[in-house]
Amino acid sequence: MSDIALLRPAAVWQEFEKITRVPRPSKKEGQIIEHLVRFAEENGLRYKKDAAGNVVIFKPATPSRKERPAVVLQSHMDMVCEKNSGVEFDFERDPIRTRIDKGWVRAEGTTLGADCGIGMAAALAVLKADDMEHPAIEALFTVDEETGLTGAFNLADDMISAKLLVNLDSEDEGEIFIGCAGGVGTTATFNYTPRPVPEMVFFRFEVSGLQGGHSGDDIDKGRANSNKVLARLLYGIDGLTLSEFNGGNLHNAIPREAWAVAGVPAGKVTALFEYFERFASEITAEYRYGDPDIDLSISEIPAPAHVMDDVSQQSLLRALVGVPNGVIAMSGAMPSLVETSTNLASVKFTGEGNIVTVTSQRSSVESAKRYVAASVESVFALAGASVAHNEGYPGWTPNPDSPLLGLTVESYRELFGVEPRVRAIHAGLECGLFLSKFPCLDMVSFGPTLRGVHSPDEQLEIASVEKFWQLLVALLGKI
Repeated sequence: MSDIALLRPAAVWQEFEKITRVPRPSKKEGQIIEHLVRFAEENGLRYKKDAAGNVVIFKPATPSRKERPAVVLQSHMDMVCEKNSGVEFDFERDPIRTRIDKGWVRAEGTTLGADCGIGMAAALAVLKADDMEHPAIEALFTVDEETGLTGAFNLADDMISAKLLVNLDSEDEGEIFIGCAGGVGTTATFNYTPRPVPEMVFFRFEVSGLQGGHSGDDIDKGRANSNKVLARLLYGIDGLTLSEFNGGNLHNAIPREAWAVAGVPAGKVTALFEYFERFASEITAEYRYGDPDIDLSISEIPAPAHVMDDVSQQSLLRALVGVPNGVIAMSGAMPSLVETSTNLASVKFTGEGNIVTVTSQRSSVESAKRYVAASVESVFALAGASVAHNEGYPGWTPNPDSPLLGLTVESYRELFGVEPRVRAIHAGLECGLFLSKFPCLDMVSFGPTLRGVHSPDEQLEIASVEKFWQLLVALLGKI
């Protein structure tokens, strides 16, 4: 048992500590599904599992709450699996190595999985509790939220019956969410012809030290995108011949690292180093507030096995430099909310003459979501790439008159003596899909404070977990 199991509230932290020991990458949730089924059986609770792998565990109402409406407590099982380069870790086998650091819980060089492991832990703590009043509980745990919302898309119609839903996947204590952005993924595939390596001097270029973060919630924080920075660097090199470009991993994470292998004629090496120093100085100044630890490096290496043909190289670099990235528009309805954004998430050479570029578009306005996806498609198509969009997912339109919201705000005010902030989030919650499947649902979302989610900097504020738990208990008692 790690030190985090000794934190308070013990009921939540003990369940979270157990969850950190269970591997649960997206699309590979078998072990956490087994953990949930075992939990239900050990606690004498009825459960269901659907074909997608979603699990719902049922707990009857306490005697004084039998006439109250049932509530869904919803969280997702999977976690984003990101680690720092040089860290040895197998997300399919190894338990997360947690540590307490000045009021926060972090992991050692990897994502922590508090998104949404702490929401799961709170739901399990409610299911296990014998000292709290609550209506009937339907604790829903969905699969593959992070990479495709597969569980929410394919949730069986008979899994839940309650008309109230509390989503436990938010990241700012003191804020209650009643809306979220919809999203769509756009993938561009370039084909190129490998050609023999010319007589050149070759280098490895690297961009590292970036904060990264959630491509929705952190997109407005002025952080650098490693793929964009590397593309800009390479685009300005005279006489460049590109062999490889790789950066980023996940569609919903701002990429933190990228590298490329490229060469220049021997007579241009001195000019290359002069240009590199100028570029590094300029980019460091450009991101001195948004990403102060940005680091660019160049090192000479042996010649690679092949390089790209000239036409494909120019098409790729022009597309990577030109494709939109970051905040596209702020909301007119809620001025502090990002309305529309896009993220150049990953660029991967497959080794088979293909380069696959993954991007993610988000918007709380459906027409704007379609437009920014079309903008991204247009740039890549003009560069000769084949482009495809995934199915996407709907947003969750805010309902400020929600009765459940009223009870949640009232509970928060009574507990802490202040008004919570009610807002929408520029990230994809599963609530939009639930609402499309169950139109009568009344929903809110809240959680403790997390920072650096979707990156190895992910951290969970200890004090906020206590308030998150108090609010959940109070709300269930008030419904």
